[in-house]
Amino acid sequence: MGDAGEGLIDAEARIQERMEDLERERSQKNAKPVRDPELVSALESLRLARAELAQQLAATTHDRRKAQIGQAMEEIDRRMKSTGKQMASRKP
Repeated sequence: MGDAGEGLIDAEARIQERMEDLERERSQKNAKPVRDPELVSALESLRLARAELAQQLAATTHDRRKAQIGQAMEEIDRRMKSTGKQMASRKP
């Protein structure tokens, strides 16, 4: 009779281990990738700067100033693209 009881205990232990494995897998799937906070902050700053320049461009009537703003927006777009690539390359 002692052997039957040991079999049940072993089965319960295996079930518990499997449940823990499934929970660990679930938590790993739901975990968001860790991002570099400096890059996230830099990208957000660039987005805000671009939005401000877009507002200025809409309000500006002088052609030379429009050209300056357009160049500044192109530079910001280049920096955003570069920062986005850096973020993508650092994902786990």
